[in-house]
Amino acid sequence: MQNGPNLEDYLNQGIYGKKEINPEEKKKFLGTFRERIVVALTVSQVYKSTIYKEVEQEMKKNAKAKLLLNGSVDYEYLSKYVKIANKYNIPFTIVENKEHDTDIGLVLAHDYAVDKENIFVSDESESVTIKDNLDTTENGVKGFFKKLFS
Repeated sequence: MQNGPNLEDYLNQGIYGKKEINPEEKKKFLGTFRERIVVALTVSQVYKSTIYKEVEQEMKKNAKAKLLLNGSVDYEYLSKYVKIANKYNIPFTIVENKEHDTDIGLVLAHDYAVDKENIFVSDESESVTIKDNLDTTENGVKGFFKKLFS
């Protein structure tokens, strides 16, 4: 009796692709499993002009995590989270899946299970406006505009 893959397994993999565990879950959560997620935002939350402070707090606490962003969302809305990821040296990937739509806009996840019960940020949570989150010193955004319009 043979325990490893046989010729039929190789042919099926060539025809149908590699077998995946929970492919629908992975499609929904931007290529990762739900059990690996620390925090997630919906697409509509990513489109808001504010930044959810929970996302930044989790990036700060989870330096080994990676940020997955929904590629169907315009980059101008993703960029505020990319800046925070860069601030904490969190690698990010913009995930595009033309064959599957998902309402998930952003996921911060590990390569292993963390089994966090509540991964979604509620809209009632405090969020920070982009202006509050950016450097506002003389060398920052305000300083730039001050020089530009003076």
